Amino acid sequence: MALSKVDLANQVENQLPQNLVANNLPFRNIIINGDMSIAQRGTSKVGITSGSYDTVDRYNLQQDTAGTWTQTQDTDVPSGQGFAKSLKMDCTTANGSLSAGSLMYINQRFEGQNLQYLKKGTSNAESLSLSFWVKSNKTGTYIIQFLDTDNSRSISKSYTISSADTWEKKTLTFAGDTSGTLDNDNAQSLRVIWWLAAGSTYSSGTLGTSWGSTVNANRAVGQVNLADSTSNYINITGAQLEAGTTASDFEFLPYDVNLQRCQRYCHRVQGISGDQKAIGSGFCSDTTRAAITVIHPVTMRAEPTITEASIEIAHGPSSASSVSLGGDTDETLNVSTLLLDADSGAPFTSGDGVRGRIASSTSAFLQFDAEL
Repeated sequence: MALSKVDLANQVENQLPQNLVANNLPFRNIIINGDMSIAQRGTSKVGITSGSYDTVDRYNLQQDTAGTWTQTQDTDVPSGQGFAKSLKMDCTTANGSLSAGSLMYINQRFEGQNLQYLKKGTSNAESLSLSFWVKSNKTGTYIIQFLDTDNSRSISKSYTISSADTWEKKTLTFAGDTSGTLDNDNAQSLRVIWWLAAGSTYSSGTLGTSWGSTVNANRAVGQVNLADSTSNYINITGAQLEAGTTASDFEFLPYDVNLQRCQRYCHRVQGISGDQKAIGSGFCSDTTRAAITVIHPVTMRAEPTITEASIEIAHGPSSASSVSLGGDTDETLNVSTLLLDADSGAPFTSGDGVRGRIASSTSAFLQFDAEL
């Protein structure tokens, strides 16, 4: 006897892994690269004393007079949970006496157009559940904050690292905000913040555990000072943010899907020793000038900024000329392509084909940045 549609659906659901069942919606994790698997900029950066994007994609560090740090994409992960990488902050120069304006936190920032289903600013505003794994030698109180940058509103909650040097899973649920509609565009509307150190400017008030206008003194009340010893470190992985009051199992995405989601904000072609990497092709417009078209692997969030080292134009079977951005190189840039119109001074033949490439060196790269 043929199965009904309901019976067939139930049979299929029962055969699926737990994290793929019908009520476990795909792309429910608002955080991109929650498993810390993508690190296009590199796997380690030392001597960090200020804010930037450093290693693991999509995680921005904000730091002001809170010691000196090394950030790595680390292989220390909670056992048996399916993770291979974590983001680690390791203190190399301590600051045991924070100034009022000292701060340090890791945050991820989100486009407003990706958050409209949260219905923020309406009576139907969705709650948010954040779950993640964390490990540190320094036990005590830590703060998570959500910051609505469109309306200058925020909410904070504390969690406790109970056991030193032990992976612990944390889950926090934040009420929906019925005030402050998020802009429906590609700009930053919301960020989730993991506080690591906070001077009195950010910790001298009463922790703002309900949505309201952002008051600096109420943002990170009770936060331990992770910067007070060179023995201190913290690892984070498995970060998941989703609508609702219940945190579901972590949503693992294929590596290629995860990479493409990161490349909307940063696309980097990294040089390697012993081989060149092609970046595009083009033609000689005259005897000294060549035009190269570089196509981004995905449409970027906005027109990116570009940085580079050791770009070459190859012409003929074995010759190449180095070029650099600026100066005699014109760039026409948009969310899909880069057109490099370069004067290399090389003896080209007008109309000949050429190719752009990254030099054979680990220090060579071409990077496009459209981060929030």
